[in-house]
Amino acid sequence: MTTETPPSGTRQSRWSAQTWFNVVLLSMAVLLAVSAVVGAAALGNAASASNRLIDGISMGRIQAERLQTTLVNQETGMRGFVLTGKEEFLQPYVDGRRDELNTAQQIRTLKPAAELLRRLDDVERLSDEWRFQQAEPMIADVRGTGPETVGTERTEEGKRVFDMVRKALDAQNAAWTQAREDARAELATARWARDLTFFAILLAFLITIVTMAVLLRIAVFRPLTRLREASRRVTNGDFEHHVDTGGPADLAELARDMEAMRRRIVAELEETRVSRQQLAAQAEELKRSNAELEQFAYVASHDLQEPLRKVASFCQMLQQRYASQLDDRANTYIDFAVDGAKRMQVLINELLTFSRVGRVNQEPVETDLNDVVERALANLAAAVEESEAEVEVGDLPVVIGDRTKLVMLWQNLIGNSLKFRSPGRAPRVRIEAEERDGKWWMTVTDNGIGIPPNFADKIFVIFQRLHQRDAYEGTGIGLALCRKIVEHHRGRIWLDTEYRDGTRFVLTLPVTAGSPKTETSEETVAASGGTV
Repeated sequence: MTTETPPSGTRQSRWSAQTWFNVVLLSMAVLLAVSAVVGAAALGNAASASNRLIDGISMGRIQAERLQTTLVNQETGMRGFVLTGKEEFLQPYVDGRRDELNTAQQIRTLKPAAELLRRLDDVERLSDEWRFQQAEPMIADVRGTGPETVGTERTEEGKRVFDMVRKALDAQNAAWTQAREDARAELATARWARDLTFFAILLAFLITIVTMAVLLRIAVFRPLTRLREASRRVTNGDFEHHVDTGGPADLAELARDMEAMRRRIVAELEETRVSRQQLAAQAEELKRSNAELEQFAYVASHDLQEPLRKVASFCQMLQQRYASQLDDRANTYIDFAVDGAKRMQVLINELLTFSRVGRVNQEPVETDLNDVVERALANLAAAVEESEAEVEVGDLPVVIGDRTKLVMLWQNLIGNSLKFRSPGRAPRVRIEAEERDGKWWMTVTDNGIGIPPNFADKIFVIFQRLHQRDAYEGTGIGLALCRKIVEHHRGRIWLDTEYRDGTRFVLTLPVTAGSPKTETSEETVAASGGTV
């Protein structure tokens, strides 16, 4: 059976489930990398704004205030010295000058903006003008001629010039304050941008995850669900359901394989259905044929036995009435005819018995084989007494079967041991049983003439004899009948070819047996291929 395969272009246009997962993982990796870069930039921007505010603007503003303090200390010290002429009042001026230089240098080290540097330059320029034009000359005059030489006009002029320095300091402080406010605004903007960036990253991750989940559901999981549902429908017996899920290339390929398998199963089921119909027809035909054969056997037995009885009867009457007129040869011929007719009657009866096994059945019941063997020995009582045989029977099991046929089985087996005994010694028959591997293994052992191993299978064939008819009586049906009865009870029987001191038959029966097999079952018909 062939299955259609789609064009190669159709397969190439589809991604496999592995490709879909790789795309999802790659997308997540790209998104993670981009988010890391953008997040790092946002964090760096916020950190830079924070560092500029803390390490630059705030420190510069503090130094600017210290610069103002140093200049104010200079002006205060200078005025105290001018008024008193005492050198200790001039110490704040000296210290303030030194601190001014250090503070200005520290402000420049912070590398502030150009506007702030310009304000610092204005302060230094005006402070230098105040110092060289007012402070230093007045200090020199006081040291030279005393405080009295410095008039009020020069003091006021010095104050006016220093007020310009104060204005420059105020302007510088205002510039640093504005710079701080701008830095704070910049930091707030950076923080807002950072928070917005991380919110956007989180939102992007959520959208990406949802999108990938939807894509995976549409492209992978939904086809998998359809494939699972289709396989379950087929498993539950809906063999006409077409398996076609679409989806990724590998899932589509799997669906095509399952569809091919479904078609193969449908084809096989159709063939099985046709075979069953043919088998049922053959079984029905076999039943009819067996019924006709059985009816024919009954009719033939009656039709054949009646002429045989007449032949035997009239031959005997002929011998009795005309005995004085017949010679010894004629009497011998009449004896042959009577014997042949009687043997034909026995053969017909045994054939009928053999044909009934498997067709004419009693209801299977629990049967104690000890009672069965006892019944068989009762039927063989004359032969046992005549041969002076000893029959030892062990503990036999209880089986489920047809009591009449089981009696027939043991009667034939024991009868064979009595019939084929060794000349000059009494028969010894031993029957034993044991349970092994869920079966009853039973043996029938005698000390008779034995059977060559090369005839182990031939002895169970109907009408097969190993001896001449005049040596041992019988029709050659007994062991064939035994095998048929044992197999009817779902067992086996065979000759133990390793036993050399006579003959040993081994037979098995189930420990727990159901109803015996019937020869008209479909299994028997299929195995035999014809009538029984």
